[in-house]
Amino acid sequence: MRHRNTELWAALAAMLILGAVYVVAVRQLDGVPAASGLLGHGLGVIGFMLMLMTETLYSLRKRSRVARWGRTSSWLRFHIFTGLVGPFLVLLHTSWKFNGLAGVVMLLTGVVVLSGVIGRYIYTAVPRTADGVALEAADLEREIAASEAELQRWLAGRPEGTRQVVSRLAAIPDSGDGEGSLALVFGRALLDWGYRQQWRREQRRLDAAGREQARELGRLLRRRQTLQRQRSSLAVARRTLAAWHAVHIPIGMVLFAAAFVHAAAAIYYATLLR
Repeated sequence: MRHRNTELWAALAAMLILGAVYVVAVRQLDGVPAASGLLGHGLGVIGFMLMLMTETLYSLRKRSRVARWGRTSSWLRFHIFTGLVGPFLVLLHTSWKFNGLAGVVMLLTGVVVLSGVIGRYIYTAVPRTADGVALEAADLEREIAASEAELQRWLAGRPEGTRQVVSRLAAIPDSGDGEGSLALVFGRALLDWGYRQQWRREQRRLDAAGREQARELGRLLRRRQTLQRQRSSLAVARRTLAAWHAVHIPIGMVLFAAAFVHAAAAIYYATLLR
């Protein structure tokens, strides 16, 4: 499954729009909206509802044996979107004051968001189908074999120089730490950058005919490299994801317990006692 980061760009766009509206409100009100005011309460309620959706909807869809409303991967993207926009609204709700329980809730929110960003990166290290189902080692082996067969079909009849380029690229190690290294999970961006630099150098060695077809060759080589790395890192990626779940979920539960107490206190002191 290819990850296009659409949910991250959508969340960024939403936060920019909401931030611009907030700045306009600050100018109109000639000051930062109070957390207890109409706008401040509205931001807090909407942000909390989005965070509650983040905590529940994706988990329900993933664990449900009956409901099949939408792809799991689509719900994950929605989970990431609400998990970024919701805390941003809660941050605006604070009026930039972080005292008492409200400060603790905001601190926990920041920890959970940071943990979620790390978790997403780990999650993408585990190979999956378009529906978000994790692939097994046997599935990866079949995909690697199919990718290698496609590459060999493409190379049939190509110049010897093109074949040598492929051989040199195949000899590039993914990581100096050996198979199953955490570097294959957390260092993917750096490894990809190094591979692209090597590919550009090798591309210059191709003859004119080879350079014209370099785009297709590059696609085949990147596909093979990705699959081989996933095979090498599959076990450690799953262990890392399990360890991340063991940390992220309890922190999230503590956050929502504190948030419910904060909301109840706000309703009691700011509304019922007035």
